[in-house]
Amino acid sequence: MPFYHKLGKIPHKRHTQFRKPNGDLYYEQLFGTIGFEGMYSNMYHEHRPTQVKQLKEGYSVKPKVAKENHIQSYRFRGFEIKPEQDFLKSRKPILTNSDCTIILAAPKQSTSDYFYKNSDADELIFVHRGKGKLRTHLGNLDFKYGDYLVIPRGTIYKMDFEGEDNRLFIVESRRPIYTPKRYRNWFGQLLEHAPFCERDLRRPYELETNDEKGDFLIKIKKQDEIFELTYATHPFDVVGYDGYNYPYAFSIHDFEPITGRIHQPPPVHQTFETDAFVVCSFCPRKYDYHPESIPAPYNHSNIDSDEVLYYVDGDFMSRNDIEPGHVSLHPAGIPHGPHPGSVERSIGKTETEELAVMVDTFKPLQICEDAMPIADEEYYKSWLGPAKKGEDGPPPPEVGAK
Repeated sequence: MPFYHKLGKIPHKRHTQFRKPNGDLYYEQLFGTIGFEGMYSNMYHEHRPTQVKQLKEGYSVKPKVAKENHIQSYRFRGFEIKPEQDFLKSRKPILTNSDCTIILAAPKQSTSDYFYKNSDADELIFVHRGKGKLRTHLGNLDFKYGDYLVIPRGTIYKMDFEGEDNRLFIVESRRPIYTPKRYRNWFGQLLEHAPFCERDLRRPYELETNDEKGDFLIKIKKQDEIFELTYATHPFDVVGYDGYNYPYAFSIHDFEPITGRIHQPPPVHQTFETDAFVVCSFCPRKYDYHPESIPAPYNHSNIDSDEVLYYVDGDFMSRNDIEPGHVSLHPAGIPHGPHPGSVERSIGKTETEELAVMVDTFKPLQICEDAMPIADEEYYKSWLGPAKKGEDGPPPPEVGAK
């Protein structure tokens, strides 16, 4: 969970007069969540943040569902999503339910002629390829390969990319995104056994304050429609704010894996949580060190959740024929586990270089139309057959061997 942050100029007390050098008032705005019960920040604007000059009709961006109810395991070849020039047009929903939507995006250009605000959902953007700057009305954050960008709903932002080769894995969450509560004490501070700490979370460091009037286009997503509003003043006109509600960045490379003598369950990799799904980071780590350990994961039943794994880089020890950018879906209702031969191959290995992001949802995921052209319809058969020759692993140690 983010912690207290202050950027720019603010008055000594909330809800009191805060004046410009010429004597005019700055305009205070509460930026809060869950009514007045959740995290919030108090912002101070050069101009009233309420001045709308024009409102256009909305258009739908609701995910189109191809398969509403299914029990088939899938692999999606994510890098086959074609790049698009525009940031919003590049976002292709592949999986969705009433709590979240999982999106693949390959934008070629920065967000230049408009600002964007998602009023439906918090956004978790994982940067697989590309680097640049996330610019928001609450300050800016640099991003690069391996970064998670956590953008609270209602944040006005642009994404500036340094090049055209950009690949993003995005989760839109209709529930607030937090760090796991079991990692925090009753004050909210991350505990010693947590796999990351506050110094790993990068807060906005640069505040753009534009004292400008004119025509400024903001595209706002509400109830799966995009509405285009023209504002009379620049959205980035905040002179200062403080509070707990703001975007932040966390690098998957700063996640410190928890290991053990025998194979550890997926919750040790948890990075973020909501009350509807969790997000885990699988990072390079030492393997289990019990003398008879099997480093490969055991078969397990998906009874209560759908499992989505986005493969980033490395060896993907438990899977055959998996490449960066692939997405696997193992739905609730059937067990899944390591591919044939991977258990045997893992015996005797001491470490893995895998890098992957996992999303486990507590409601079934529907498959979107944008996912079908990149879907491997035969993936569910990939567990058939024995291990290939030469994949039986090393012989067991002799009884009494050291």
